[in-house]
Amino acid sequence: MRDGAFFRERRAAFVQAVGNGIAIVPTAREKFRNRDNAYPYRPDSYFWYLTGFPEPEAVLVVADGRSILFCREKDADRELWTGFRYGTEAAREVFGMDEAYPIGELANRLPELLLNRSALWCALGMDSEWDTRILAALKAARDLSHPGKCIPAHLHDWREVLDMMRMVKDEAEIARMRRAAEITAAGHLQALKACQPGMMEYALEAELTHEFRRQGASGHAYNPIVAGGANACVLHYTQNDRALADGDLVLIDAGCEFEGYAADITRTFPVNGRFTAAQKDCYEIVLAAQAAAIAATRPGVFLNQPHEAAVRVLAQGMLDLGLLTGSLDGILESHAYRPFYMHNTGHWLGLDVHDVGFLKRTDAEGRESWPELKPGMVLTCEPGLYIAASPELPEAAAGLAGIGIRIEDDLLVAATGVEVYTHVPKSVAEIEAVMRT
Repeated sequence: MRDGAFFRERRAAFVQAVGNGIAIVPTAREKFRNRDNAYPYRPDSYFWYLTGFPEPEAVLVVADGRSILFCREKDADRELWTGFRYGTEAAREVFGMDEAYPIGELANRLPELLLNRSALWCALGMDSEWDTRILAALKAARDLSHPGKCIPAHLHDWREVLDMMRMVKDEAEIARMRRAAEITAAGHLQALKACQPGMMEYALEAELTHEFRRQGASGHAYNPIVAGGANACVLHYTQNDRALADGDLVLIDAGCEFEGYAADITRTFPVNGRFTAAQKDCYEIVLAAQAAAIAATRPGVFLNQPHEAAVRVLAQGMLDLGLLTGSLDGILESHAYRPFYMHNTGHWLGLDVHDVGFLKRTDAEGRESWPELKPGMVLTCEPGLYIAASPELPEAAAGLAGIGIRIEDDLLVAATGVEVYTHVPKSVAEIEAVMRT
C-alpha cells in the first residue's frame, strides 16, 4: 500500500486537528524472540494509518502544517544483512512527507520544534520509553526557551482524534479489507475440505496459514483458534495441539492480515462432516442469533442493539435446550444466559482485529451510552453458545456438555443498510455438502 495520496489526505485531517500544536507519533519498536532473532516486524497501527511507512525506527512529527518523518538512513552495509531501507529521500518522494531527517537527529531537532506550540499531542502511557523521551525533549525545550519563546502549555492525546478517524473507513481501507476477507474465506474453505477425524488441530491451522500466504497475505491478523470438542468452550484457546475426535465439532476463529488490515471469520463444523441432532439444534440457535443481529445492524442504530437482538434469540434457545428455566424476560433482565454466552456480539475491525473506537461509555451518574452506527464503519457479528462441562449443568442438558459454537462474519455499514462481505458456507446443509466433496 504505497499510494501516498491516501495517507496525505489522512494527515491533512490530522494536521487540521493539531492546529498550532505539535504531534509526535512513533512507530512500534522491533521486538526480539530470543537473542538476535526478531519477531516479524509490524508498524504501529496509528503510525501506519498516517504514513504507510513500513520500517522500524521511525517517528512522524506534525508541526506548522508540515509532516516531518524521522527514519533510518540508507546504509549499504546494513541493507546487505537486513534488507532494503527507504531512507530520507524516498520518505519524501514515495510517502509524500514535507520533510525527512535521519532518526539520529530527532533528539536534537525535537526541542526546537516544541517551542512556541500551543499544545503537545502525544500518547502518554502507551510506551514508557517514549514517555521518557518526550519528557526529556520538553526539558531540553524549556532550557532553550526565553522571553518570546515558550513550550506547549497544553497536552492532548492524539488517540482520541485518530480513533474517531479510524472508526469510519475510506474506500482504500474498505478495498483492502475486502481482499483480506476473500483470502480468509479461502483459508476457511480449505480447512472445511481438509478436516477429518484424527487430524491435529495444528494441521488444520496449517491449511489456513498456507492459503493465507499463498494468496498474498502477510500472515494471520491474530493468533488463530482451532478448537476441537470442549476446547471450543475456551474463548481464546490457541494451543491448537489436540487431535480432532470423530463426532466432535471444531471451531476455527482465524483471519488474515492484508496490507495492514484484518479479517475475522469464525466457523464451527463437525469433524466428520455430519452434525449430530444435538449439535445441529445448538448450531441452528447460534445461526438464528447471528441473522437477528445482522438484521438489526444499519445506520442510525446503536452498537448495543444488534447484540441485544442476538441475546434474545440465544436466551430463547437456552430455554428450548433445557439449559435455563423461567421466563425469557426474566432471563434477559437477570443475565442468567451469561454462563453460556459471555461476550459481546461484535467489535470494531480495521488495522487491528479489535480495532479502535469505544464500545460503551458510562458518565458520572452511571448512565451508559453506545456509539451510533454510521456508513463506513466495519464490525464483526459473532454470537456464540458455550456449554462447558460443569456439575451445575442441568440434567436435561447433560448431553450437550462440551459443545462450543461461534459463527462470525465481518459487516460493513452501508448508506442504506449493512453488507456482510465475508462469504464462507455456514448453513448446516452447505457445510455438510462441502465436507462431502
